[in-house]
Amino acid sequence: MKGWFVSMQNRRDFLSGLALGAAAAALPGCSFGGARASASKRRTNILLIMIDDLGWMDLRCQGNERLDTPNIDKLASEGMRFTDFYAAAPVCSPTRASIMTGQSPARLGLTNHAPDRASFAPKNTKLLSAETLDYLPLEHVTIAERLKEAGYATGFFGKWHLSAKKKSAEGPNEPDLRPEYQGFDVNVGGCSFGGPPTYFDPYRIPNIKPRRTGEYLPDRLADETIEFMRAHREEPFFAALWNYTVHWPMEAPKDLIEKYEQRLGPGLKDARYGAMIEAMDAAMGRVFTALDELKLAEQTLVIFASDNGGFGGVSDNRPLRASKGHLYEGGIRVPLIVRWPGVVRSNTVCRTPVVSMDFYPTLLDAAALRTDPTKTIDGESITPLLKGGSRLKRKAIYFHYPNYAWHGANRLGGAIREGDYKLIERYEDDSVELFNLAEDLSEKNDLAKQMPKEAAKLKQKLDAWLRECDAKMPKRVSVEGN
Repeated sequence: MKGWFVSMQNRRDFLSGLALGAAAAALPGCSFGGARASASKRRTNILLIMIDDLGWMDLRCQGNERLDTPNIDKLASEGMRFTDFYAAAPVCSPTRASIMTGQSPARLGLTNHAPDRASFAPKNTKLLSAETLDYLPLEHVTIAERLKEAGYATGFFGKWHLSAKKKSAEGPNEPDLRPEYQGFDVNVGGCSFGGPPTYFDPYRIPNIKPRRTGEYLPDRLADETIEFMRAHREEPFFAALWNYTVHWPMEAPKDLIEKYEQRLGPGLKDARYGAMIEAMDAAMGRVFTALDELKLAEQTLVIFASDNGGFGGVSDNRPLRASKGHLYEGGIRVPLIVRWPGVVRSNTVCRTPVVSMDFYPTLLDAAALRTDPTKTIDGESITPLLKGGSRLKRKAIYFHYPNYAWHGANRLGGAIREGDYKLIERYEDDSVELFNLAEDLSEKNDLAKQMPKEAAKLKQKLDAWLRECDAKMPKRVSVEGN
């Protein structure tokens, strides 16, 4: 493994200088004690919360009255709620990689949940999944590395899913791809697992030691995050609380399951799922309370989001179409709430489309850091929106999902959202679907034949973007005799 780190050292030394110099330039009077910023003129703390598989309608503040999520609802009342936030992909690993790097899954070549398997493809398919990485290569400079180099304490808590197991004799082993090798000082729970063996202690997750038999995993991760913030309350910190919940297996405290058995109906079709959401909310409430008690809330940027749409087996994503693993809105449109005292006005709503790659440059803004001019960033800082603006510079958001999800029910394709219009291209036959999301949120009315010029324009933009990213494409199944 030594060679992997030596090959990156010069670049990271350069970035360290860039980060510290940019911070000093951007913050007049900012001083540094060694590698850490002084407490008197410290930069913004960052708490980035990502829930796994939380659907767009899986919070009360999003309109689901069957669920009780008082703590997250309060967070929304204190900050900005985004109605049109998109995960970079309809499955977890690509979205996570996009957040860490600021680059799209298409550009990264990491487009499916890890590990990708040929067995996901349906029978008699005409296309095979595109080649995809099963881990985030170490040569990428992550947002955690940028912040750490600038003097932030960095901690990771929960699901990583960017370090698949070793496939060959070449390259790093799975443990050497975990968060502690991608810029985090602390890693509790981050490994190759896509879901926990169980949500109750002992969890059987490699780097979470058993503590109290029967303890619930969201509570444990909340405790670890709180302890990290307490330990670093005198210096700027970046805490990534990426909960395993509400991913399968469906497990929650018994009393909450019994509560939600009485609430089943439109918006809630599985009592265990409702219970997991409320238990997660309670754990988040403890973290938010700790920020208040530590007197850190006013200097902490809090971002709350999901990595992809709700899992169709348990989540009711209506009015959105489809679910996790699909390019329809139910697979990629998810909740986003941002609280940033002094920057974001309380109880505001933003309807501008944004995407998970945008976190990278936004967090650099929060830390008063500059982007690396040698690196392509697909995201755009949403700081102007957080300050009350209504638009960004970009015209469109793009998606590329050339792989079969674990359920094998999706069609391989890409998508573009520009203004109110969204086009989905199917790689199997180059067919397209066009929707006006302002008038047809449920994507029931395909306008491609009614508006051929608009469809052709968007398809041309999508195809050009795929070429620019050098996106890996599916392969056609060879037919004997051809």
